[in-house]
Amino acid sequence: MENYSVVLFILALMIGLSAIADKIKLPYPILLIVAGIAIGFIPTLPEIELDPEIIFLLFLPPLLYDAAFNIHFSEFKTHLNTISTLAISLVFLTASGIAVVAYYLIPDMTWSLAFVLGAILSATDAVAAISITKGLGLSSKTNTILEGESLVNDASALVAYRFAVASVTGATFVFWKASLEFFILMAGGLLVGFVMGKLLAFILKRVHENMLVTISFMLLMPFVTYLIAEEVHVSGVIAVVILGLGISRFSNKVFPQDLKQQSKNIWDIIIFLLNGLIFILIGLQFPYVIKSIEKSQIWIYIGYSFVITIITLLLRMARVFMQQRHLSKAFLYKKRRITEQALLDFSTSLIISWSGMRGIVSLAIAIGLPLTLQDGSPFPLRNPIIFISVGVVLFTLIGQGLTLPWLVKWVLRKDSTKAEKTIS
Repeated sequence: MENYSVVLFILALMIGLSAIADKIKLPYPILLIVAGIAIGFIPTLPEIELDPEIIFLLFLPPLLYDAAFNIHFSEFKTHLNTISTLAISLVFLTASGIAVVAYYLIPDMTWSLAFVLGAILSATDAVAAISITKGLGLSSKTNTILEGESLVNDASALVAYRFAVASVTGATFVFWKASLEFFILMAGGLLVGFVMGKLLAFILKRVHENMLVTISFMLLMPFVTYLIAEEVHVSGVIAVVILGLGISRFSNKVFPQDLKQQSKNIWDIIIFLLNGLIFILIGLQFPYVIKSIEKSQIWIYIGYSFVITIITLLLRMARVFMQQRHLSKAFLYKKRRITEQALLDFSTSLIISWSGMRGIVSLAIAIGLPLTLQDGSPFPLRNPIIFISVGVVLFTLIGQGLTLPWLVKWVLRKDSTKAEKTIS
């Protein structure tokens, strides 16, 4: 009953704070995270442990499905080159960059542990990116790239994490095996998502006249798809994303307008509650992980988190602007059939670079680190890795999240002024 009361309290607080955030024009995830941190320091509050399995099984499927369902497939296809670059190559580049910095910066950090930390923080978060950029007036292109990247990069990060942890526990890293497993995870997830999408479409064709049954099937299928994919050891993330993209195209052809609206209303409520809970839970973790670090070392580890945050931002900016240049060259020399719509300008590249927040997936991966190695000895530097991961998540969400609305307004104002000068 005590935990039940805490959950109700958190839900009520989340709804109230979201309303306040809307009134004061502040991204609600920021206010919820700060509230979560404050609540976590209440002495009488029972400790709320974040179970990684709950994150991956309860939160991730509906959030990924909703984001994929609402993305425009034609735009996703147009920007696939940029999305795949950020979701795959940037993930591994970021993991490597963080590993190098962590190895030389943090005492007792081995290369294997450094790559574990890099893998944990290598991917941006779909929930954070969509929640904080929503309502900022971003272009459709920017939204599509950010959402598309965040939907796909979790699979890349999880593969990198799996091999990094295996190397810590004594397994040998073999590049071709890692590459093959990555391909199997991605291709298998795509296949499962495609099959489940066809199955759901077959069912919905026959029941779409019954609104409650139709919406219930659509609510259930992301969880079923994710579980099936994970059971056959392929990417549940990719499977759910493919399911969402497929059903989005199907619904446009079959569903009547009133069914679409009712389904949207239900999904909006569910996503709002899940998003709010996630950001409060992120804030709640900080007071608990801070207890695992010696008081004399806390500010030092906060400093490590800040340095790594800056490195991830710089790596992202470098890769995004390299992609802008690559697309321009490819378009100029007619390579790879790059269309004019796929090109990036300076404003879009800057916003995409600044929108690389880390979030709940990084947190869940970090907290899910093994307690012990195969020989029964404690997992080395487990608490410092978790603390640094939480620190980077908070720095990116609060720091970049607070400054992103200002940056977007500045960019839009600059573009508007430039357009007026061009016309005159």
